[in-house]
Amino acid sequence: MDFELDDEQKAVVDTVRTFVSRELHPHEEEVERLGDVPAELVRHIRQRAIGAGLHAANMPEDLGGGGLDAVCMALAERELGKASYALQWLVARPSNILQACEGEQRDRYLIPAVRGQRYDCLAMTEPGAGSDVRSMTTRAVRNGDDYVIDGTKHFISHADKSDFVILFASTGTEEERGRKINLITGFLVDLDSPGLTVVPGPDSVSHRGYHHSELVFEGCRVPAANRLGEEGRGFDLMGEWLGASRLTVAATCVGRARRVLELTTRWAADRHQFGQAIGKFQGVGFQLADMVTELEAAELLTLRAAWKLDHGTMTDQDAAMAKVFASEMLGRITDRALQIHGGMGLMTELPIERFWRDARVERIWDGTSEVQRHIISRSLLRPLGG
Repeated sequence: MDFELDDEQKAVVDTVRTFVSRELHPHEEEVERLGDVPAELVRHIRQRAIGAGLHAANMPEDLGGGGLDAVCMALAERELGKASYALQWLVARPSNILQACEGEQRDRYLIPAVRGQRYDCLAMTEPGAGSDVRSMTTRAVRNGDDYVIDGTKHFISHADKSDFVILFASTGTEEERGRKINLITGFLVDLDSPGLTVVPGPDSVSHRGYHHSELVFEGCRVPAANRLGEEGRGFDLMGEWLGASRLTVAATCVGRARRVLELTTRWAADRHQFGQAIGKFQGVGFQLADMVTELEAAELLTLRAAWKLDHGTMTDQDAAMAKVFASEMLGRITDRALQIHGGMGLMTELPIERFWRDARVERIWDGTSEVQRHIISRSLLRPLGG
């Protein structure tokens, strides 16, 4: 089995790595201080990403995207993961679900998103419906040629810097195993639509400058032509297009862990106590050994899932294993890194406390660790009737 990167993959890694070093790293401290990315910097990074050919790298070439396969995208996400999330997401990868657009939707949403003329955000989560997507209460009721939408979404990432939302709402119910469940439908909704209010969400300790918002729908009328896919088939649409997002989280975690390990190894080599580098003490050296071992395992698990996706054989279990292991690996590595840095690890003078804070959310968004373990265990038990 050949694990060596081919020339195209090496070129992707080199291009993204150089971009991150030159265009993103220099602005991290400013973003941390401000808790925001200034509008001019947003425009600058987006333009530079388009110029470098990194914008919409995940979208097919026939749509004007970069056409990268899943393995190349995992490698690109790994390199982007080495930067502040508030900056790296500006190197936009439009949601793959936009490929479900049909007819006029392609001209109004899909193609402008690929070209960097419009930016999307995704709205599924609600105050009472996080992991249990089927329990969402935001409703879309057909009224003539429109749907009237009422309800609230929260934890909607970067809605404050987007142009339209890919919304999922309930459009009815059906019986399943003796209980009623919501039928989910997707919609494309412009964020300046009457009846839709974007409200800043609470501050998060993770990823300063990367904001989440609440979307409040009050009698918001959306043309039926903006429905994404068939009515009531939104849950299937999510499964078809959004499963690979877990690989994005896994790859990002791998990249961030690599940066933390490099900084911590340098600290362990340079920091001296009792007449020698602290890395020579087993209490520190063995932690470094565990860190790199877990990191390499997470990377292989992630790239294996991406390879299977390219070959049409990736399962929900593959993506779940990559996501849960990589995100929890990052949590362990950042915690050990802070411990090795001692008191300085908690000081804002060094980036370690930031990596430690930022790591915590990875085990929650895009499906909690508990949800991933449920997916994995069900995949094992279902064939046996369990």
